[in-house]
Amino acid sequence: MAEDQRRVADLLVRCLENEGVTCVFGIPGEENILFTDALVRSSIRYLLVRHEQAASFMAEIFGRLTGRAGVCSATLGPGAINLLLGTADATTNSTPVVAISAQVGLSRIYKESHQSVDLVSMFSPVTKWAALVLTPGAVPEMVRKAFKLAQTERPGAVYLAVPENIEAMAAPEELTPLDVNIPRPDEPSPSQIKRAAAVLNGARHPIVLAGHGAARTGAAAALQRFSEQLGVPVATTFHGKGVFPDDHPHALGAVGFMSHDYVNFGFDEADVIISVGYELQEFDPVRINPGGDKRILHLSRFPAEVDAHYDVEVGVQADLSRTLDALAGATTRQFAMGSSGERIRRLLADELARGAADDSFPLKPQRIVSDTRAALDRSDIVLADTGAVKMWMARLYPTYEPNTCLFSNGLSTMAFALPGAIGAKLAAPERRVLAAVGDGAFLMNSQEIETALRERVPMTVLIWQDDAYGLIKWKMDLEIGHDVAVRFSNPDFVAYAESFGARGYRVSSAGDLLPALTEALVCDTVAVIACPVDYDENMRLTDALGQLSGPF
Repeated sequence: MAEDQRRVADLLVRCLENEGVTCVFGIPGEENILFTDALVRSSIRYLLVRHEQAASFMAEIFGRLTGRAGVCSATLGPGAINLLLGTADATTNSTPVVAISAQVGLSRIYKESHQSVDLVSMFSPVTKWAALVLTPGAVPEMVRKAFKLAQTERPGAVYLAVPENIEAMAAPEELTPLDVNIPRPDEPSPSQIKRAAAVLNGARHPIVLAGHGAARTGAAAALQRFSEQLGVPVATTFHGKGVFPDDHPHALGAVGFMSHDYVNFGFDEADVIISVGYELQEFDPVRINPGGDKRILHLSRFPAEVDAHYDVEVGVQADLSRTLDALAGATTRQFAMGSSGERIRRLLADELARGAADDSFPLKPQRIVSDTRAALDRSDIVLADTGAVKMWMARLYPTYEPNTCLFSNGLSTMAFALPGAIGAKLAAPERRVLAAVGDGAFLMNSQEIETALRERVPMTVLIWQDDAYGLIKWKMDLEIGHDVAVRFSNPDFVAYAESFGARGYRVSSAGDLLPALTEALVCDTVAVIACPVDYDENMRLTDALGQLSGPF
């Protein structure tokens, strides 16, 4: 084949450029050398990572913040399998991702051979679509389909496998990328709006539950108009944090904590739930509708999942902003804000204020949350990893804008936050980015510190250190009265960070944390802060919440 002849690898990259892809996260292998070379010669930034799992998390967070599919790549076999976790995480978190890997050549794919496994079958259960590229002529259509599916509500991940001999084949010049068509937002059905308004007009105590869909479809302004016009309080899921500002007088905070938290009392007294972009995997609806007797309005871009505790009376599948405005216009009632909302906000504020004034060491979780909030601007981004850190951040961290406090709440995957922070900073370079991680999660993907330094991606990592898997210990203490097999030892995190060339900060007193955060966030490099945490507060919290009772 002539050196200047276009190959399928070149066509594939051209199709990615056509989709607006600006960066690809991955590790090359023998079987996708041509694809990697074509990427490096293109307008796309190829970020070499240290583990394919991390590449998938970077792509996921990039996709979540931009709304455009993040792209990750790997070689065949073990490399592709390492992409699987972040790919599944993206689908369960309704985030657009396109994962691309090599595959063995067609001449041996049908038989037992070196590094050959059925990758399409492996990815199929956790993606919207998984497919094998069997011919050069299929590339433009398959890439267009992959991005269309990944980015269309409900977003998720798509996987493409490219056999090594297909990658190297000639791609005729007549094969070109397809036009990218983006559908316009759809108008809500007038008849469904009328039905929903009738339910709302008959309500006594309606409440809004805003989920991830409200955040990713840009419905924050319409949600605020809706709440203010009708006088309806708003709670969010963990994924919806920030879609309704926590300093608004109608805000109730985030629901999803494992115990009956303050915000749950707002649902206890509600007779109508207006769910806006809520997806059942964000948390179990039995937690807010245990009797299955509340009337539910489901506002989303797609129908609700079936659940005995989420029996939808009226569903409106349309653009969320247009739906909220139409429903507000059709509703004749205006509701008086009850006393429960004010008390919920006061309880949350008081808990955070007590934490801010607590100088004990190791630091209380409330103090860490308070100092984190003080160090970050309203539009800065914090990623809270899975574990006890997630529970404390989700409950107490005041959030004012969508997608500024990020969790893995569908699959609840550990170790997404550190690599995800790289994806976040590339998606929003003007914002400061902090990864809040437990010490267990930190060491699962800490190798990506080197990636961030090499690629000059500044970010801060705050380690909540307790030398244990803190959330599992918490659950064990609650359910069996003691913990087993959750404790471990750690390296010197400051020395570890500095060995990469990053800055390291050791918190030795409560007063050390805020200055360390303030300095780290402006140092224009990678910074790691090791902060000991007192998780005795975990049981104190669940004990205190168990003593709360209604009416609220």
